Amino acid sequence: MRLWSLDPALLDRQGLVACWREALLAQAVLFGHTAGYTAHPQLERFHAHPEPVTAISSYLHGVRDEATRRGYQFDAERIARPLDQATREATRIVVTSGQLELERQHLLRKLAVRSPGHRAQVATAGTPAAHPLFVVVPGAVASWERVTS
Repeated sequence: MRLWSLDPALLDRQGLVACWREALLAQAVLFGHTAGYTAHPQLERFHAHPEPVTAISSYLHGVRDEATRRGYQFDAERIARPLDQATREATRIVVTSGQLELERQHLLRKLAVRSPGHRAQVATAGTPAAHPLFVVVPGAVASWERVTS
């Protein structure tokens, strides 16, 4: 499971679709509808949020907004909470600059294989933007991240 802290606009088509699917899985986990993934480290920041379901709904709306911008049709009915004032104003989750950079490097490695043209765009974009749910602060890689090579 990868719930990108990066702005969904940085993801290629495959990454955006995978992010949508994995965030829907995360939503099911937060509702207790799955036996697996309940202790997945990617979910720690959502579990710690004062309103986990609102947070994952806000996250999903951010992914869906990018999909809509690209002309894709991701079903908003699958998101637990509608796009309303509560989801628009959900308490933002802190993400560190180090975490964003680690994710950018991880994305670049994936894009090198499956989407070299998109990789070039991401590589030259400078400091990566975060998903709208997150607020960026200086710092190292998140404690929940499982760094692999």
